[in-house]
Amino acid sequence: MASTTISQSRSFKASRPRFAAAEIVTLAISDVPHDDPSAIASGPTVPDPSTLADARALVARYNLTVDDAVRRALEDPGNESCKPGDAAFARAQFEMIAKPKASLDAAIKVAKDAGYEVIGLGADLEGEARDVAADHARLALKARSEGKRIAILSGGELTVTLRGKGRGGPNQEYALALAVALAGTSGVAALSGDTDGTDGGAGQPDDPAGAFIDATTLARAGRLGLDPAVFLNDNNSTEFFEKLGDLMTPGPTLTNVNDFRAILVDSP
Repeated sequence: MASTTISQSRSFKASRPRFAAAEIVTLAISDVPHDDPSAIASGPTVPDPSTLADARALVARYNLTVDDAVRRALEDPGNESCKPGDAAFARAQFEMIAKPKASLDAAIKVAKDAGYEVIGLGADLEGEARDVAADHARLALKARSEGKRIAILSGGELTVTLRGKGRGGPNQEYALALAVALAGTSGVAALSGDTDGTDGGAGQPDDPAGAFIDATTLARAGRLGLDPAVFLNDNNSTEFFEKLGDLMTPGPTLTNVNDFRAILVDSP
């Protein structure tokens, strides 16, 4: 397995919070699958069940090369985080005030009110963006062949294995792979976007949140001389949709409840 290098300029401490004697109230907005409190913004005010041994095991498993500062930090018992049952959290209260499932449920209601039969795939989908897109395309093509009017809705965060040098993010790559799999099928349109307004990118306010596709996507690309397979292989979905004018660019939304995908299938 290829070696990856991690550098750390100085050691770190993950010791007991100094505010242990104070009452702590955490109001959390979940942006992670399954809403694990310790994973939301790295959970600084909640117990951390992971251990230094877990981290060392990952270093060994993936053959990571770490510098001496990181290695010393991972071997220092003083850097162990506070675990469930620690007295540091005796006066701590945690409340989830928004999570991905609530936003997906709201979208399901909107779709049903618009007359669509809904296939809800859940708020915690994970997997390779192009593979998930292929699965969802099969659902859409089946519904289209049966003459059904269906909304296929899902949340969760997908991943991208970088093979090329292009620009993009999991939502844009999903949209591009979906367009390829649907092959211009009429009556099908979709969007995929990150609810925080940024899908990949460089953290700039004008970064795209995702992209739109419909039955005209591939035809319009062809007229511009764009080969979607070439852009997909280069992980260059941003440039593809930028040239088509089909990027979703709402700007920062100032909140984040995971990603959202919708495919609308209309009957003939």
